[in-house]
Amino acid sequence: MKSRGKNYLYSAMMDELQAHKPTNWDEISNLLTGYSLVGPKIENSNQDDFRQKVRTGIAFWTFDFGIDGVSIEIAKYAQCLQDILRNKKETQIHFIAGDFHPQADNVLKPEWKRHRIERANGWSKWDQGLWFDKLFYQEMPENSEISRQMAVEIWSQAVEMAQKLGQYVAENNISLLIPVNVNSNPGNFVTGLCTVLVSELMGLYVLNSNHDFYWEGGKPASERAPGEKAGPRDKFFRNCHNAPFFSLFRRIYPWNGSRWIQVNINHLQSQKLLEAGFPKDRVFEISTMVSDEFFREYTQADIRSVRRRMALILSDGNPLIVPVSIESFALDLGNWMKDQKPLVCSAKVGLTLDLVSDQLHYFLQPTRIIDRKRIEKDWQLIAALLQHPPFRDVFLKDEKRQIILHITGPAPIEHQADLESVLTAYRKAIHPLQESVANRIFMAFSIGTEYHTSFEKYHLKKLTIEDIYRLATVVVFPSLTEGRGLPIIESSAAGVPIISSRYQPEEVFASVVGEDSPEEHQIRYIPFPENEFNDSTLDEITELLLDPQSRMEDNQHNIRVARQRYSRQALHSSFNKYLERLRVSK
Repeated sequence: MKSRGKNYLYSAMMDELQAHKPTNWDEISNLLTGYSLVGPKIENSNQDDFRQKVRTGIAFWTFDFGIDGVSIEIAKYAQCLQDILRNKKETQIHFIAGDFHPQADNVLKPEWKRHRIERANGWSKWDQGLWFDKLFYQEMPENSEISRQMAVEIWSQAVEMAQKLGQYVAENNISLLIPVNVNSNPGNFVTGLCTVLVSELMGLYVLNSNHDFYWEGGKPASERAPGEKAGPRDKFFRNCHNAPFFSLFRRIYPWNGSRWIQVNINHLQSQKLLEAGFPKDRVFEISTMVSDEFFREYTQADIRSVRRRMALILSDGNPLIVPVSIESFALDLGNWMKDQKPLVCSAKVGLTLDLVSDQLHYFLQPTRIIDRKRIEKDWQLIAALLQHPPFRDVFLKDEKRQIILHITGPAPIEHQADLESVLTAYRKAIHPLQESVANRIFMAFSIGTEYHTSFEKYHLKKLTIEDIYRLATVVVFPSLTEGRGLPIIESSAAGVPIISSRYQPEEVFASVVGEDSPEEHQIRYIPFPENEFNDSTLDEITELLLDPQSRMEDNQHNIRVARQRYSRQALHSSFNKYLERLRVSK
């Protein structure tokens, strides 16, 4: 389809959308049914012609891009498509979102085009959370005035957003749209509805990439047992009793369009869609890949170089890290949340930290700061180690030994309370310690930062995600729920030990570590206890910290497993399959 055709379809779409003024959820749903029946005819094309059509414009579309796991995965998908579609004509890759955070520069290549659409971000970043709150935190009874008002408002916003998205699609001749979480995790109902409108009325092929679904960790309150704790996504069921609204909600999340395929990150997600009636030949699962750079062997000199660069980031380019006290950091937290500059905090002012020291026990949590990552459990583990005689006695005796917990990701503004919980856990961990011991326990926040201007002065290269893992003595990952669990895969590829919870869903965790595979394909890890830290677990972690070479056999084993199971070639094969299925859409 040529660019002129896209322009015509865009104009026709806007005429159609502006001609209708639905007044309730049922009317919106009826319009979607009509659009799915009267959209542009699917053209038959051979593989070469189809790939050439796709090559002219591929757009990844999500709420925001940053340094989170989803953004990192999207960049892998983009690179994969660029690789398999490569020919004399360069594949045009676009990234469309409500926001681009500065950290996105770490994962998005300069030649990939970016386009921001206002109001497309989700949750509290969608009009300061006004509409999200009304849909998912406030009562909206069926046939009520507020229900009608919300239907009118959502339709109006969706048409406005469709105008912006559709115009960009037409101007850039985009044929393949890849929404990521937009039509599975309802952070912005308008963004989800807009995606359906534009894809159906402009005849786009859609590879719908689902990392998180609203039903994962969520269900109606009526289905919870007495005393059962509410799930983190229960809010999406707040108005499930409003049948017209919730019926439309379920249709959109995700949309079962004739040009759509669903690409999920685990088997449970796929099974849920199949049970809901999605065609089996349009539901797929995608693995991940780790770059070849993960498998490069790092020398001790390489590791010192990585730590030196991170020290410059954490110290704002100064030769020495001077931490801020936990109390002053907590008092100024509201201001820090606005710009989130890297820093290290400590028990009191006036302390220093040598990040390059061989006697630094380096705990790395490579995640954002959100409640389900349970970062406070890292401090519970460290506190338990400091009471465990085999570790405690060595640490007390050698005053040069220090401990740092480094959290690499940012704290979304809506998760400030979760960061406060981490700070509280840090206080609890150091409170019972002698002052001389507490003064050797630190916490770092690098906010996804991999570069500092001082690098130029010292002729240093920007850090990479592969470098970040080499900072660590051990990776800690006590997460409650995960769609996949990238830190397990990436730490294994880097040859760094990991202490991981058996997160939910257990089937996903079991798949990632390969529990049902032969032993030579299983990732070896130290279980992160859910309750008490027993002596055997603490002994195992103590041995790892005091004698890192003791884990060398397990580390090498994990490198082999990651290389076998998460290769670039396997991901290429998957995307070739997805493109072929889209080509034969009917």
